[in-house]
Amino acid sequence: MNLKIVVLAGGLSTERAVSLVTGTGICRALRERGHRAVFLDLFLGIENPPGDLSALFDAEDGLCPDAKIETTAPDLEAVRRSRQDQSPRVFGPHVLELCQLADIVFLGLHGQDGEDGRIQAALELLGVPYTGSGYLASGIAMDKAVSKRMMDACGIPTPPWQLLRYAPEDAERLARELPCGVIKCTTGGSSLGVFLPETREEMRTALLEVRRFGGEVLWERRIIGRELTVAVLGDRALPAVETVPAVKDFDYAAKYQKGGAAETCPADLTEAEAAAAGALALKTHRALGLSVYSRTDMILDGDGKLWCLEVNSLPGMTPTSFVPQEAAAAGMSYGELCDEIVRLSLDIRRRD
Repeated sequence: MNLKIVVLAGGLSTERAVSLVTGTGICRALRERGHRAVFLDLFLGIENPPGDLSALFDAEDGLCPDAKIETTAPDLEAVRRSRQDQSPRVFGPHVLELCQLADIVFLGLHGQDGEDGRIQAALELLGVPYTGSGYLASGIAMDKAVSKRMMDACGIPTPPWQLLRYAPEDAERLARELPCGVIKCTTGGSSLGVFLPETREEMRTALLEVRRFGGEVLWERRIIGRELTVAVLGDRALPAVETVPAVKDFDYAAKYQKGGAAETCPADLTEAEAAAAGALALKTHRALGLSVYSRTDMILDGDGKLWCLEVNSLPGMTPTSFVPQEAAAAGMSYGELCDEIVRLSLDIRRRD
């Protein structure tokens, strides 16, 4: 079945660049599989559309941009200035109109534009089918403090944590009172807004710097161990990936540039460890009410215990991202993975 598909990406999240690469990869993969897929930037939209918007589904190369991930996060103010109508609306010109002409919208968004449930809610109100989890589960997963509360309530092991509310002048005091651990904003992603201070001075700096990323601030005990990530697709867990950072500070640049980390998929785990990691990902996926696909990040400590760090309701889907790697290890090509996400999402939306 060949479908008209809008691949929605970009937006104004700090993860905009990752989203553009995700969306471009998805759009081209779907077109190769016979779908009439078109790339659409959530914020920039289409400035000069044809008289018949539906003609865009047959546009050359699906309007895919030449997208890549730089070593620094995107300049969002420059993106705002580049929009012709200078509107502050989240949806760019003709975005919703084109989405309403599609059989389904494939959400290639990341961060607050897409993962927090607002876009899903808007599409739902318009009766437009979309991929992935619903608006409520997306919002829960996006907010690290809310999802931590859900994990605690469901008996999912997650590192001890504390939600911080403080003024800048309190940073010095908090740096003395709190143990050195992980400092992160509750709505960040792609390692943006995450700090791993090891001294009191680094703690103070982290407590000040993290406020630039918005949202509330969370302190979490740092668990030392092997970094694993496990995707869920439908009702099954995929093989785990292990990440070993090549640098001490695994920041945005290290995460997306060649040589920033060594990734092993499937991870070198015992049969029991692999089964436990898959079971934890599935339990977390279900506890948060997620559907279709997700990715759970976890730590396997020196005592063999797994700790759930966070869940991504719209994980990276560039051709080399974790989820496509795990799908490949399970015998599924990138195009087949994109198709399967579309199929599972349509099945759920039809049941709804």
